[in-house]
Amino acid sequence: MPIEFVCKIKFAEEDEKQKSKQDGDRESLIEESCTPPAKDLAGFANSCSLHGINHIFVSGRLGIRQTLWALAFLTSLALFLYHAAKCAISYLEHPHVTALNEEATPEMVFPAVTICNINRFRFSALTDADIYHLANLTGLPPKNRDGHKPTDLMYPAPDMQDIFNRTGHQLEEMLMSCNFSGQNCSAEDFSVVYTRYGKCYTFNGNKTTSRKTKQGGMGNGLEIMLDIQQDEYLPIWRETNETSLEAGIRVQIHSQDEPPYIHQLGFGVSPGFQTFVSCQEQRLTYLPQPWGNCRSTSKEKFPGYDTYSISACRLLCETNEVLRVCKCRMVHMPGTAAICPPSKINCVDKALAQLQKNSGDTCPCETPCNLTRYGKELSMVKIPSKGSARYLSRKYDKSEDYIRDNFLVLDIFFEALNYETIEQKKAYDVAGLLGDIGGQMGLFIGASILTVLEILDYIYEVIKHRLQRLLRPQKEEKKNKQPTSTVATVGLEEMKAKSSWMYEDM
Repeated sequence: MPIEFVCKIKFAEEDEKQKSKQDGDRESLIEESCTPPAKDLAGFANSCSLHGINHIFVSGRLGIRQTLWALAFLTSLALFLYHAAKCAISYLEHPHVTALNEEATPEMVFPAVTICNINRFRFSALTDADIYHLANLTGLPPKNRDGHKPTDLMYPAPDMQDIFNRTGHQLEEMLMSCNFSGQNCSAEDFSVVYTRYGKCYTFNGNKTTSRKTKQGGMGNGLEIMLDIQQDEYLPIWRETNETSLEAGIRVQIHSQDEPPYIHQLGFGVSPGFQTFVSCQEQRLTYLPQPWGNCRSTSKEKFPGYDTYSISACRLLCETNEVLRVCKCRMVHMPGTAAICPPSKINCVDKALAQLQKNSGDTCPCETPCNLTRYGKELSMVKIPSKGSARYLSRKYDKSEDYIRDNFLVLDIFFEALNYETIEQKKAYDVAGLLGDIGGQMGLFIGASILTVLEILDYIYEVIKHRLQRLLRPQKEEKKNKQPTSTVATVGLEEMKAKSSWMYEDM
């Protein structure tokens, strides 16, 4: 029966190091075979879809051919970066273009029409108390020759809204005839509104019950005949800030969403003429920030009005300034504050004049993003003709001279049943920016988004390979610190044979 001896032999230190080195090399070979090596630069250049770099990064030394290719690649890259930067700067400027279009429609909403007699107070309706209180506005002396008596000076405080309502021109007396699209209308179809001209009247001002017209051209809109009542105009004794030297009416054509701002946006109509006003509706759409400066409808509700408009903004600014300086408001201004008495008219005039000088700083009224306005073309003819003067004189029981001095006809109509759309559009959006940069990238360096991903993937592989090489010596050092021993097994026959060979040699 063979006997085996088990011997535990500890190798010398040098043999131990040599064996550990061999084991480490074998381990590193195993790791390298399991981990795919990172791509080298020449290999990446040959496999990358970026044009030109496969001619630059080649194995071997750098030659003239590679140098020329490198210069061409760098030049193309510089041109691409230059044009890409220009595209980015152009996009950040947020340019816009304006598109004009014309659209037809079977019917259109007729605009609101506000009319005001230029004379604010009827002379016959003014009482001595009114004249006394309105001295700063009218400059009139007392009606009676003796002047105001001491007992008459104890007048109650004036109610300006009552004075405007009572002494203003009444539409029932001014309106001689009214016709809208072939149907008769009356003073009941007008609503009372107060402006800087006092008591005024608006036709079709309610947007919930607004009238529509189904045909364009003269006679298919609003046609009214008015008597401006020049006999009721105030005599001018001295000029004041409120003195008017004209005779006629002021007219403003506006949408139902904005209040009248007739003293600045209205136009005049003279007596003795028939004035034709041909309208063209324009619907404007502006861009908000950063492309434009319009006020978006998503902003908070404008105080005092249902919808925001430039006219409403200006009226509110004037109201706030007059309230701040004079502690009151005028009749036509929104709010519930006390109405300014005539004694504070000078204060109001100074506050409004100061506001007009600094309106850009203290009252920035933004343009609404959606706006409706009406372009106008005016023409007129003389009335009455010689043939109609006698007929009108008998019909209205007025003299021919009175009709020539006081009567006017106003005819407002749509030129055609179409409207213009003026819309601001973005001239350069994100899709255009990406398209331009992509075109420049393909033209100069032949790259795409996938090329960028290839470069990022190569950078990732290089960083990963570097980190693995840095971490590998730490693993080898830990393994070298562990003690090693070798176990050898020697058989009995081998020992006998070895001893017999030793005896034969001897």
